[in-house]
Amino acid sequence: MYFAERFLHVTPHPGQADWLHNATTKQNVLVTGNRWGKSFVSAIKVLHHAVFQSRDTRYDKRGHYRIVTASITQDQAGIIWGAALKLARSSPEIEPLIKEISRTPFPRIVFGNGSEITARSTQNRGEYLLGNDYDYFVFDEVAFESHADYVVNEVILMRLADREGELDFVSTPNGKNWLYHKARELESDDSSGYVQFGDSRENIHISADYLNRRMEFFNSDRVAQNIMGKFVDSGREIVSSSMIDHALSSAPEQVLEDNHNKLRYLSGWDLARKRTATVGVTVAVDSEGIANVVAVGRFKRMDWNYVFEQIRNRQENYPGVLVLDATGLGDVVTEELQDLAPVPFIFSEKSKAALLTNLELFHALKKIRYSRWEIKEQQGRIWALEDELRAATWDDNGRCDGVMALALALWPLRRQTFAPITQPRISAV
Repeated sequence: MYFAERFLHVTPHPGQADWLHNATTKQNVLVTGNRWGKSFVSAIKVLHHAVFQSRDTRYDKRGHYRIVTASITQDQAGIIWGAALKLARSSPEIEPLIKEISRTPFPRIVFGNGSEITARSTQNRGEYLLGNDYDYFVFDEVAFESHADYVVNEVILMRLADREGELDFVSTPNGKNWLYHKARELESDDSSGYVQFGDSRENIHISADYLNRRMEFFNSDRVAQNIMGKFVDSGREIVSSSMIDHALSSAPEQVLEDNHNKLRYLSGWDLARKRTATVGVTVAVDSEGIANVVAVGRFKRMDWNYVFEQIRNRQENYPGVLVLDATGLGDVVTEELQDLAPVPFIFSEKSKAALLTNLELFHALKKIRYSRWEIKEQQGRIWALEDELRAATWDDNGRCDGVMALALALWPLRRQTFAPITQPRISAV
C-alpha cells in the first residue's frame, strides 16, 4: 500500500489494499466481480516485485528477475502488462528505472536492476511458456482456461521451480470449474495459499447507480457471479452442484456391508486413453433402489495384465454386473474377461449423451449417494470423484474418467419409463 501511494501516486480501494497486504504466499487466488480492479491491483503488485525483486535471497546470484502476466489470449495477457507500463511511466520515481520497452515478438519491459516483465499467452496448453523460468507469475482470467489443470500443474509450476516463484490466479468466476476447486483447496489450508473474493461495489471509482441498475436486470446467478464475484453453476454442468451436495450429504458414514445378501453390486470401468486414467466405480443398490458408491479405483498404468487383475479383484470383492468401456482397444479387455460376463458399452455421440443423461437423472431423483473418494496422485496431488463431478460439463468431459465410470455402473439401472428431467444435449457432448 505504501509503495502504491508513495511511488505510483495511486490509492487502491480497501479491497485492493487487502490483496496487496495479504497476497504474499506462494499461491494466491483473487476472484472478483467485473470492474473490481483486478488488472489495476495486479499491475501495482507486478511493479513492486520488479523494483524490489521479492524472493529468497539465495536466488539473487542468478542476476535476472523475471515476471510474466499470462492469460488465455495474448491480448488478455497484455492488459495487466499495459496497466503496469502506464503506472510506471506516470511515476517520476519509477519511470527513470525503465531501461527498455519492446512489443514484439511479445510485450516486454526491462528495468535497470535486471527485472523483466513480459506478457505471454497460455494458448496451445501453455506452449509459449515452455523453456522459460519465472520468479513471479500472474495468471489472469484462469477461470476461462479450458486446460487449466494441465497448464498450471504441468507447465506453470515447473516454470517457477528453479526459484520457488510466486503464482497469482486472478479472475472473474466462470462456473464451478478448476479455479473453484483450487480456491477451495487453498482455503482448506491457509498455510499454503491465500484466497480473496471481491464485490464490484467495493470499487469506489465506478458508478454505484450503474451497478444497482444492472442488478435489477440480472438474475440472481448473474448478480452473484458478475458483480459479487461468487462461484455459481454455469448451467452447462452435467450434474448441478445442489444435486452433488445432496448425494454427498446423504451418504452413509460407513461403507455399506452386505450382511444379509440384500445388496446388488454393479461396477463400471472406463479404460484409459493416452492422456486419461483407468477408473473403476462400484455401486451397491439397496432395498430402496438407491445406488451407494462403495469402491473407487483409479490408475494410469496401461499394462493390460494390471487392468485385468484390478477388475477381477473388484468382481471378487463385489460380485455383480460388470459394465466395460468397449470402445477401441476396450474390446480386448472385454474378450479377456469373458468369464465375468461383462456388458460392453461402446461410446458414440448418441450413446454417451444417453449415458450422461442417465447419470444426471439418478442425481435428480436423489437415487445416488457417495462420499468424496480421494486418491493421492504423483507430486502430492489429490484426485477426488466430487471434484470431477463438479467440473464435468456437457461441453467439456473428455477427461472425466471417474464420471464416465460412475455413469457406466448406473447404466444397467436405467428405466425407459422414467420421464426425462431434462432433454439430452446431444450436440454439446
